[in-house]
Amino acid sequence: MEVERVQAISKMSKCMDTIPSEYIRCESEQPAVTTMHGVVLQVPVIDLGSSNEAEVVRLIAEASKEWGIFQVVNHGIPDDAIAKLQKVGKEFFELPQEEKEVIAKPEGYQGVEGYGTKLQKELGGKKGWVDHLFHIIWPKSAINYNFWPKNPPLYREANEEYAIALRGVADKLLEALSLGIGLEKHEMKEASGGDDLIYMLKINYYPPCPRPDLALGVVAHTDMSALTILVPNDVQGLQVHKDDHWYDVKYIPNALIIHIGDQIEIMSNGKYKSVYHRTTVNKDKTRMSWPVFLEPPPELLTGPISKLITDQNPAKFKTKKYKDYVYCKLNKLPQ
Repeated sequence: MEVERVQAISKMSKCMDTIPSEYIRCESEQPAVTTMHGVVLQVPVIDLGSSNEAEVVRLIAEASKEWGIFQVVNHGIPDDAIAKLQKVGKEFFELPQEEKEVIAKPEGYQGVEGYGTKLQKELGGKKGWVDHLFHIIWPKSAINYNFWPKNPPLYREANEEYAIALRGVADKLLEALSLGIGLEKHEMKEASGGDDLIYMLKINYYPPCPRPDLALGVVAHTDMSALTILVPNDVQGLQVHKDDHWYDVKYIPNALIIHIGDQIEIMSNGKYKSVYHRTTVNKDKTRMSWPVFLEPPPELLTGPISKLITDQNPAKFKTKKYKDYVYCKLNKLPQ
């Protein structure tokens, strides 16, 4: 094994009131100290099924400028497709460890796809209380099925069904984000890679943690992607940083949680905001989430859309290949 899995540490520490020191955050990050307790943030909830399209565009643009996060209901993905996605993901993480290790990230592998634990450099050697599985679910030309579990048997079918349904939601959101800042409706998707836009699924598995007051699932960050579309399970854990405080985000049943990522902030030249967020863990329950990151192809140059650049509003970000952006972000290098 490349590293000790958090799932294994969780089982070992079940009867203890302690966790390994590398999972204990410094005081300025500890959820018990830094969370606004007693306040649950109701991020904007938008009805994607509304017949008033102009109002939907306005609400999405407003939420993306002020919050960088919102939830959508009546999104058109069948509840059954989401339930199947969650079921097979949960079943994968409940397999014997050696079966999961079959699709672990190979030693020295530079990509993110595969089963793993550590993702990016953390200062002071700290670790997040999470195991994960990454793989591309769309477009078909970019999929590497070696990173898809063969077990449970319905894993592939459930993920393919979800990917097909998700594309309609993604197109609708990207169109609204374009129209919301005065672009033609196709321009934001085009600038993100068009039909080559990569849908990268990540399953986050946060096992029970004896000291949820001291640990974080995923450290505070913004997403590198253009857009993130996330399905949670029913265990609370997402927190958003707003007005200098950390708040729990209230889930709406059957909603999708939408994060504005770095690339949309860059392409909009700062009009839209990439959401700063983190995840907490639970003492008794396993939390899981299924974000899909909509990412430009690695070689695509991404930067502010030229129509949005004027003498009064010069470019606030550099244009660079998406893969170079990712490399700098994962290695904590200046952009």
